[in-house]
Amino acid sequence: MKDPLHIVCPHCSTTNRVPAQRAGSGPLCGKCHKALFNGHPVELDEAGFERHIASNDLPVVVDFWAPWCGPCRSMAPEFEKAATVLEPTVRLVKVNTELAQNLAQRFNIRSIPTMALFRGGREIARQSGAMGATAIASWVRANA
Repeated sequence: MKDPLHIVCPHCSTTNRVPAQRAGSGPLCGKCHKALFNGHPVELDEAGFERHIASNDLPVVVDFWAPWCGPCRSMAPEFEKAATVLEPTVRLVKVNTELAQNLAQRFNIRSIPTMALFRGGREIARQSGAMGATAIASWVRANA
């Protein structure tokens, strides 16, 4: 039997212990009682980013983007589609680099959109440029 997974709630940022075999069966947050997976990327600020990266046992894909960026806006629906395909084995999140400039600087984000894959609190892969949902899912599966 696998150890339970620590999964951060996308709504209240509480870390939940979920038996690995139940992760795909619609688990709810123990605090706010909302679904831990809803098929949508989670919008994060700097504090939420730290919580999700440090406390999730799942790989976390971060889309660093900005509202003024045309390729970012065109990739947004594709990133949304990828979330429906990849959850519950991967958490997809979005970080607005205009609002979280410290994160963009810390991770040396030079072009957007940039996706970074984190596991165990560490960045393990990075990809710049807009991609379609299928390409996003393939990139994540190849690197997670």
